[in-house]
Amino acid sequence: MRLPVRSRGPQKPRHRAPRGAHALSPERPRRRRFRAANPVLRRMLEKCMQGRVLLLTICAAGIGGTFQFGYNLSIINAPTLHIQEFINETWRVRTGQPLPRHLVLLVWSLIVSLYPLGGLFGALLAGPLAVMLGRKKSLLVNNIFVVAAATLFGFSRRAGSFEMVILGRLLIGVSAGVSMSVQPMYLGESAPKELRGAVAMTPAIFTALGIVMGQVVGLREVLGDPWAWPLLLASCLVPGVLQLASLPLLPESPRYLLIDCGDTEACLAALQRLRGTADVAQELSELDEERAACRGQRARRPWELLQDRGLRRQVTSLAVLGGALELCGNDSVYAVASSVFRGAGVPDAEVQYAVVGTGSCELLAACVSCVLIERVGRRVLLIAGYSLMTCWGSIFTVALCLQSSVPWMPYLAMSCIFAFILSFGIGPAGVTGILATELFDQKSRPAAYMVCGVLMWILLFLVGLGFPFIMEGLSHFFYVPFLGVCVCGAIYTAFFLPETKGKSFLEISEELDRLKEADFLKQNQGPDWSGPEVILSTEL
Repeated sequence: MRLPVRSRGPQKPRHRAPRGAHALSPERPRRRRFRAANPVLRRMLEKCMQGRVLLLTICAAGIGGTFQFGYNLSIINAPTLHIQEFINETWRVRTGQPLPRHLVLLVWSLIVSLYPLGGLFGALLAGPLAVMLGRKKSLLVNNIFVVAAATLFGFSRRAGSFEMVILGRLLIGVSAGVSMSVQPMYLGESAPKELRGAVAMTPAIFTALGIVMGQVVGLREVLGDPWAWPLLLASCLVPGVLQLASLPLLPESPRYLLIDCGDTEACLAALQRLRGTADVAQELSELDEERAACRGQRARRPWELLQDRGLRRQVTSLAVLGGALELCGNDSVYAVASSVFRGAGVPDAEVQYAVVGTGSCELLAACVSCVLIERVGRRVLLIAGYSLMTCWGSIFTVALCLQSSVPWMPYLAMSCIFAFILSFGIGPAGVTGILATELFDQKSRPAAYMVCGVLMWILLFLVGLGFPFIMEGLSHFFYVPFLGVCVCGAIYTAFFLPETKGKSFLEISEELDRLKEADFLKQNQGPDWSGPEVILSTEL
């Protein structure tokens, strides 16, 4: 029996949607409107995709570069007592008698002080390596010292030799000295001019990150156990291996390839990879102009920079601000932080976590400075940093003097430590490292980094050597000498340092030449000069 079919009335003819008709669905116009309404976001994403090779280069150079400096600077603090016990026990096994306390402290002081001494040797080695091997290969070869040092650290307890720890600290110091000079040079030459300041700030970020990671790994819950100190010291091998695995895949500095090696094709390929686009004609023409300005010159030696009157302003700026970076008292504030925290009532078992907070403050400040540097400029950050450090250092000194009579002064002193470190990270910590990149041309830059590196490592050694005597002699007023350095740094920056934000290396060089000519006129003509204009267009 056939069931009746219900009539639905007249039906509209059905048409199959043509292929691709989903593009006319109501969802697609909404997506189109979303994309059209966010052109700024789209451009930002495109820039991020274009700059991914530059970002990878920054990370690969940093993890085995200044990260190692900060990491090895901080991990030595956690196992201090354990290594001293190892020194004493090793001597007892060898001779049957314990080593006197003052000799144990002497050996420990030698272990600590050989790190900046190795850094001095590394700074002297950095310039020739950067010229002969290039920037990228210098960073790769530098890991030889890391592997050797990690091997010595890891087997020192099994071999019963504290001499292996001494030699390992010297070698890891050499590695830090090379990377502290070569990494800023490599990144500064690889970055576009509109991002050069931010990219050149990343060594400071990796230094602060290394300090924080060293403090975290040195906690009792991680590798701070009395029997784990060889593994703690040998953990510097991990960043070195990461750099050896990643950096060979990334391009060399385009400026080194074109100006030093004369390889235009390799320079063009490196530029295209770093920028993420094939349209690099304008930047390549700027590099050609810079090469023409350097044509016929050879790489300068450090003593030639000191003898060249035309580079006097640049060398003076490098020496004054590089010296101010090491003599501003930041390392001294780190040294007294633990005692200040205890004075503020922090339990001894919790002090190590408060110390991690100091390193985190510097890391945060370095990240903020990286964002601000291309907006406000180098001079503003330096002046603000040194001025704030002067302010907080003065309040810190007053708080130390009154902490025994005013109950809340220890808390103020503890707050000043964090504020001081934040001020240091915003200004001097990162901006000072850019100076040698921006104030010197391609042929003078390696020598400039050698001069700056040698000066800074010598001052770091002297501050570490003399700070206990300053503490003993000045007591609560120990920071007063450093206050004078901060004031001088701010004044010198305000009156003598030119702004380099957003300028190419050639434009910076031309501005420095104009300043040099102005200084020449002031010295030779005097204020009452009424004769004909002096022509400076010829070599004579």
